[in-house]
Amino acid sequence: MPIDKAKIEKAVRMILEAIGEDPDREGLRETPRRVADMLEELLEGYELNGEYTWFTESSDLVVVSGIRFYSLCEHHMLPFFGVAHVAYLPRGKVIGLSKIVRIVRKYTRRLQIQERMTMQIADEVSKASDSPDVMVVTEAIHLCMAMRGVKTPAPTVVAAVRGAFATDKSLKEEVYKIIAPHRFKGFPL
Repeated sequence: MPIDKAKIEKAVRMILEAIGEDPDREGLRETPRRVADMLEELLEGYELNGEYTWFTESSDLVVVSGIRFYSLCEHHMLPFFGVAHVAYLPRGKVIGLSKIVRIVRKYTRRLQIQERMTMQIADEVSKASDSPDVMVVTEAIHLCMAMRGVKTPAPTVVAAVRGAFATDKSLKEEVYKIIAPHRFKGFPL
């Protein structure tokens, strides 16, 4: 369903008025349109549905690490951002590496919570790869925690561990070693 940008513009104008601003002053005149354009871009994940490319070559382990993402917290509509690491054990075929990045984008470009987003990425990678053996780790800073509320930018790490990654401790540890150089460093606030 496409975003109703006219409705967003009207709502932003109302918010500006509600906080005592003049939406017709020079610096704010284009703000409702800019916010509508921004939300269309940041929430493009609802519209993303990709086809998967498979290759019959196989591998013992596939890890795509350090995929940068930006999302919006569904509770406050403030950004959270970080990196995603995706691993799976191929079952006779591999999916195109760019498809993994597209899957991450599909679920990060929505109003989200990090926990659900991580599970959705794992589910779709499993479906796309026909492998039950999937591990997804996301690391993020949530501006709703850093800017308001507790005002503490504590990095949040969420993992979805399925199949062999859940039962084979050494396999899980191998993934953590591989992703170590690509872990999220955050930023000081």
